Amino acid sequence: MLAIQGGRVYTMTGAGVLEGGVIIVDQDRVADVGVGLPIPPGCEVVDARHKHICPGFIDAHCHLGLGEEVYRVEGDDINETSEPVTPHLRALDGINLWDLGFSDAVRGGVTRVLVMPGSANVVGGQAALLKTWAPHRPDMVYRHPWGLKAALGENPKRVYAAQNKAPRTRMASAALLRETLFAAAKHQDKKEGREKEEFRLAPIVKVLRKEMPLLVHVHRADDIMTALRIRDEFDIDLVIQHGTEAFLVADEIARRGVKVALGPLLVNRAKVELKEVSLRNALRLKAAGVSFCLITDHPVIPVQYLNVCAALAVREGLDEKDALEAITCNAAAVLGMQDELGTIGKGKKADLVIFSHHPLEAMARAEMVMVDGRFWGD
Repeated sequence: MLAIQGGRVYTMTGAGVLEGGVIIVDQDRVADVGVGLPIPPGCEVVDARHKHICPGFIDAHCHLGLGEEVYRVEGDDINETSEPVTPHLRALDGINLWDLGFSDAVRGGVTRVLVMPGSANVVGGQAALLKTWAPHRPDMVYRHPWGLKAALGENPKRVYAAQNKAPRTRMASAALLRETLFAAAKHQDKKEGREKEEFRLAPIVKVLRKEMPLLVHVHRADDIMTALRIRDEFDIDLVIQHGTEAFLVADEIARRGVKVALGPLLVNRAKVELKEVSLRNALRLKAAGVSFCLITDHPVIPVQYLNVCAALAVREGLDEKDALEAITCNAAAVLGMQDELGTIGKGKKADLVIFSHHPLEAMARAEMVMVDGRFWGD
């Protein structure tokens, strides 16, 4: 058992911010949190006076370990461009858990990441939810599979037009996605309860059963509307990835209760689809009632700067509390992990970061990082 006492605790719950708070950690869980709590006998105590303690940050969209640091060719496993529909691929099989980026993530206070294939394919493969550190590296795998990646818009068009293959238009991309979902629905009707799922269609069947969401890469408003139509047609759980122009159709997103993994925002307008990229987009979605989190899309933005993205959104008008929520509790909700992650509360996973300053300040340094109840380096 361990007690962290004396710090300013950002619970990210209805309890708000606790001055001089006490957090009791038992194994991998928060046993209790409050002010003036008695320290259990024999409990190890961490003095956090004058420090700031928040839940570990969560990056709900990145390619950490798939696009490795240093190894430009040998470590590039983000996109499999041999065919446009590859639901059977698993990001986990391409992730190098020894990639230097994981250490960078921990240093930046990021404790959980959703790693997914890239956006070259209309259906790219299955995502994995990972811890950024564990004493035994294979134990970093937390939930797998955890969502199926898909993509609309410019990327699949560009990749496969160069090979003189479909999709070469947005129509073809949408048709391929519908065709894949339709085939899985037909397969499910025919096979359910009698035979094993066909290997390539099994992940799609999980999406249709709402056992995992469809994570759709979309930037432009028209592509977002296509994703929403497909979501309505097949009654599936959808999470919009990137959503650069989501603010233009925010009413359509909000009324469906669809969530957005927003970003990366700290980038230039490298292609037409990023014409509307702005750090103000977070404020725009908040004002429209859209549930969103902020992402880095690492290596587009290095994963350790997730809180920098949140801080810059504050500079552009987003409330400080909303910005911190966008990389903690809201990120957990986008992942469907709000009962486990993203807040400091009794029974929650003990992912905690002790900062020298407010977590969104430029001077803030993660002095101690706890993942699953163990301090990094233990």
